[in-house]
Amino acid sequence: MLKTRLLHPEILSALAEAGHTSQILIADSNFPMLTGSAATARRVYLNLAPGQLTVAEVLSVLIDTVPIEGVCMAMPASGEVPPIQAEVRAMLPDVPFEVCSRDELFDLAGGPDLALAIATGEPRRHANVLLTIGVVEAR
Repeated sequence: MLKTRLLHPEILSALAEAGHTSQILIADSNFPMLTGSAATARRVYLNLAPGQLTVAEVLSVLIDTVPIEGVCMAMPASGEVPPIQAEVRAMLPDVPFEVCSRDELFDLAGGPDLALAIATGEPRRHANVLLTIGVVEAR
């Protein structure tokens, strides 16, 4: 039995195979997982129903599991900052936060560094979060 909060075997396996600078996409319910995430990435579907599970719920568990050294989220074409961005910043206050265009986020999610793509039931638009895995410090 595991003592961590994260119990999902596919996610644990993907994280064990990933390393420093690998990326994790936590996708909202509108993200095209099949065509929008790298073919080499492990895809995990946690989108049971609208609102289950949310991006913030998944992120809170990943924060306890892997070191995160960077966050990227897309800014809508309207320029209006989505409320989820403030939530993510609050959850990762000491992690560098990058804002990019939707197309840039899709390019990164389709790139060779994406190790894991997690589909959520997050109904809010522009809630995709791209995390860069950091390093575990020697003890």
